[in-house]
Amino acid sequence: MTLPTINPTTTKSWEALKTHYQKIKNTHLKDFFKQDPSRAQDFSIIWKDFYVDYSKNRIDSTTKKLLVDLAKEVKLDEAIQLYFNGSIVNETEGRAVMHTALRAPSTNSIKIDGKNVVPEITEVKEKIKTFSNQIILGDRKGYTNKPFTDIVNIGIGGSDLGPAMITESLAFYKNHLNIHFISNVDGDHVHQNLKKLNPETTLFVVVSKTFSTQETLSNATTARNWFTKNAPKDAVSKHFVAVSSNIPNVTNFGITQENIFPLWDWVGGRFSLWSAVGLSISLSVGFENFESLLQGAYEMDEHFKNTPFEENIPVLLAMLSIWYNNFFNIESEAIIPYSQYLHRLPAYLQQGIMESNGKSVDRNGKPISYQTGTIIWGEPGTNAQHAFFQLIHQGTKLIPSEFIGFKNSLFEDQEHQDKLMANFFAQTEALMYGKTEKEVVGDLVSKNLSPEKLKQLIPFKVFTGNKPTTTILIDTLTPKNLGALISMYEQRIFVQGIVWNIFSYDQWGVELGKQLATSILSEISSKKIGSHDSSTNALLERYMKKSNR
Repeated sequence: MTLPTINPTTTKSWEALKTHYQKIKNTHLKDFFKQDPSRAQDFSIIWKDFYVDYSKNRIDSTTKKLLVDLAKEVKLDEAIQLYFNGSIVNETEGRAVMHTALRAPSTNSIKIDGKNVVPEITEVKEKIKTFSNQIILGDRKGYTNKPFTDIVNIGIGGSDLGPAMITESLAFYKNHLNIHFISNVDGDHVHQNLKKLNPETTLFVVVSKTFSTQETLSNATTARNWFTKNAPKDAVSKHFVAVSSNIPNVTNFGITQENIFPLWDWVGGRFSLWSAVGLSISLSVGFENFESLLQGAYEMDEHFKNTPFEENIPVLLAMLSIWYNNFFNIESEAIIPYSQYLHRLPAYLQQGIMESNGKSVDRNGKPISYQTGTIIWGEPGTNAQHAFFQLIHQGTKLIPSEFIGFKNSLFEDQEHQDKLMANFFAQTEALMYGKTEKEVVGDLVSKNLSPEKLKQLIPFKVFTGNKPTTTILIDTLTPKNLGALISMYEQRIFVQGIVWNIFSYDQWGVELGKQLATSILSEISSKKIGSHDSSTNALLERYMKKSNR
């Protein structure tokens, strides 16, 4: 079966939302709260360690009903079943999308093309567990019989962003191994990392499904060359492992088959950290914590799959994004984690959301007449407050913002945590309420300013407020809760793609640049510039001259 192909703008719900938007578009959040004393309770969800408060959004009960109606009218329920049942939902590439199977219990039966894939997944997990324990405990050693001290993950895209984000987020739980990530094909970045390492005690994890990605292979080859300057060539098999589905390419590189961790065709790169791509996570924090990460994601999957849309966290948050994107015509959303551990989360979600839903052709192959996708950006609080919050508070753009915070400090420093979270709560309140002219005057009068100065300052100190925020308050940053949080965002991506009638799991937009780069690289190597536009020709000429080519 294939996904439904319903243009959302042709639905009754969409038309109703357009009419409804005209009625409430100028309603201030303060008025919503005045009208509904139980609003905070009515527009929040408690699920396990999560408290999701979406009451500070520019919606009322009618908005919520119409958004849920839209999800139902585009047959989201049917799409969810197809998604979890292993149907070909990535139709342009002819693939199932089953990263959710990677975190399912070993007792489950999940079939793709009629075959239960859970036993294979369990087998790979056992291999990750055994390998991780051997490295962490020092039972598996390098070519000079020294235990490993450093792990270098070489990959790009999801093969880098996912593991890097998780290991940074779970740094509190890490063991003695030092984890490094090499992704960019920038040689300075590669060599800067290598110069800090000892070849005798360094293990390289090369992550590439096809083992043909230019950036990853270039970096892996440079790492191998660096390694063999100091070690015999046959030692490569002890210091390099691979996560890939292309066994011939991997073995040709010099990695033995026993050191290859398989990756399946139905695991998309930006959703692959749950697979053997997460080997560096398991090495960094131990397999038990990696397994807890998977467990948390599975529990959120089950919530998404089985909960009515009215109380379904990923569904409601996805529909809120659609409300702002398609009716308020906003272009970006800020994600602000109030934990320095999560400083890589916005970058990780940029790939997940923008690469998935940045599409302009619908599932019928027709150009889209409405907006899809949003620009995702953000930084950790409180740093963000001293960087770009000015734009959110008083700029001309409406920017819905998502605040992620934790009740408990991992180091149990309550004084710091109280200060951090005071800012967390204050910012969402300030963004909602703003500051009226009357309040500004009240503040300024006490400063004994002249009437002229008072009049001059008032416009600059007024905040209109009415800036929407969603607050996700989680008990503690644990591997399990982090897994649930990432799964929540993954399922939101799916919901948005279904509503927008697009294929979220292909990424043809990245291919053209890759093809041209290969062609231009051959021109640089041969010192013969091909036929380009005048700008590209001039740039290439200048580059080749500067490089003495």
